[in-house]
Amino acid sequence: MDKEKKKKLLELFGSKLDRPMRYYLDTCTRCGFCNEACFAYASVPKAEYTPSWRAEILRKIYKRHFTIGGRLFPSLVEGLELSDETMDLLYKAAYSCTGCRRCMMYCPFGIDTQAIQSIAKLLLIGNEKEPEVLSMLADASIEKGKSLDLFKDSFMEGIKRLENQIITKWKGESHEIIPIDREGANLLYVALAGAHSIVPAASIFNAAKENWTLSFFEAVNFGAFVGDPTKTQLIAKRIIDEAIRLKVKEVIICECGTAFRVMRHLIGEQPFRVSHILEVITRYINEGKIELQKDRANGIMTYHDPCQAARNGGIIEEPRYVLQHLTSHFKEMTPSREYNWCCGGGGGLVALDDETEEFREETGKTKANQIKETGATIVATACENCHTQLKFLGEKYNLGAKIEFLTNLVANSLVLH
Repeated sequence: MDKEKKKKLLELFGSKLDRPMRYYLDTCTRCGFCNEACFAYASVPKAEYTPSWRAEILRKIYKRHFTIGGRLFPSLVEGLELSDETMDLLYKAAYSCTGCRRCMMYCPFGIDTQAIQSIAKLLLIGNEKEPEVLSMLADASIEKGKSLDLFKDSFMEGIKRLENQIITKWKGESHEIIPIDREGANLLYVALAGAHSIVPAASIFNAAKENWTLSFFEAVNFGAFVGDPTKTQLIAKRIIDEAIRLKVKEVIICECGTAFRVMRHLIGEQPFRVSHILEVITRYINEGKIELQKDRANGIMTYHDPCQAARNGGIIEEPRYVLQHLTSHFKEMTPSREYNWCCGGGGGLVALDDETEEFREETGKTKANQIKETGATIVATACENCHTQLKFLGEKYNLGAKIEFLTNLVANSLVLH
């Protein structure tokens, strides 16, 4: 690695060294509590799959270049030089971690391993060694925000073709089944690309007689997956600007854990409220705006808590409240809620597909066993990445359970008036 590149990377590292980050890097006692909390290590007990191993690479670079002892006596602090070999280790660390933060729940010092790995991802970006597909998807999202007029007509044509699917779930009267660009709407719904994210939510909003509008933009934030703070903000800004332009009161994020966490917790204060789709459904049930037919879906049902929406986003009791109105045969996973095991698909790993397939299969064993223990025939969840990964695990481990988005179960159970 040449001198100029090394200097640039160390500057990037230094830009992340605020007080909390220094605490995370200085404090670890290598007690090992985090190791047992990691889904990857629980499935495959290799040292390289432990949070402590992943974080230790960053700590060694930090000690070598950002502490007095490391500068004077690097060997005494086990300091690590920045090199091409070190960058390979950082890639392995960053993309064997989903950022689920379950380890943080068990750490006696509350060390945030996801925050530490954000440095690894930033260094990979600075070295142009980040996963190319994630960067390309992030760039495409940003470009759409710049050139919306080029996409508007084809987008609206595609949306029009979905309306018949909504009518089969909800037979109300409306001149606009999927409203778009409606100024003054109460809600701006930000979906994922695809009917599976739009049709159920639109059916629910219309059944509740909601004044809503659909966003032109997809919810997923590939800037967050690749670990680029600038791209993360630019992708979020498209939605922020749209919400402000339309003067909506509330932005509703679909079943995408990272998208929800970015918009709810990481963009700062905005002139609108940010809510998860399950919070809205809970509100509709409480207010009597929708009625659900219980047990329309037959079988034992369990729920997988998405890490970013639940542990890191606080959406924990809402899905369980909704499930009370959907089934008489709910079986909780053990452990559950904020202690639930990660499925192994987050942090961009699902989007990397073939590159991570073997890793996702072998480290998903703990989640697969957890599902088997419930005896469930339906696994509900509220995150696109989780849904994809759980379907993948279902095929690999013969789970015999159908993986469902919770909004789809709600839409299919609507009582039509």
